[in-house]
Amino acid sequence: MNNATKQKVKAFLKRLKSKATVFQIIYLDNRSKNAETLGKLDITPNERDQIIQSLAVQDYYRGPKHEAFHGGDSEMWEFGKHVNEEEVYIKVTLGQLSRPVICISFHIAERPIIYPFK
Repeated sequence: MNNATKQKVKAFLKRLKSKATVFQIIYLDNRSKNAETLGKLDITPNERDQIIQSLAVQDYYRGPKHEAFHGGDSEMWEFGKHVNEEEVYIKVTLGQLSRPVICISFHIAERPIIYPFK
C-alpha cells in the first residue's frame, strides 16, 4: 500500500541519508540475490552506497510499513532505481537509534516497480 506523501518520503530520505553518513549502512548480503546483484550490475559496494545516497522522491515505491524484525521498532520503505539498464529493488529501514541503516533488499527487481511520484 502506498500511503506516503511526497513530503513524508522526502523527510524519510533526508533522515536516511544523514544517518547513513554518520552510522553507515548494513546490507543483508546473506540472501544470495542481494550478494549476487553487485556482480550482475558490475558495481562495487561503495557504488551501492552511492546509489542509496542518490535515492529521490521519484524512486519511491511503497511504504512505510511497520518493521520490527531487522530494525527494532522502525519503518520499512521500498524504492526502485535504474542501475546499468536494470531496475533494482531497494528495501531499507532506519534501524535502531544510534545504529547503522539496514538495507534489507538490494537486488534486481523480480517484478515491475510502480513509481507513484514519477
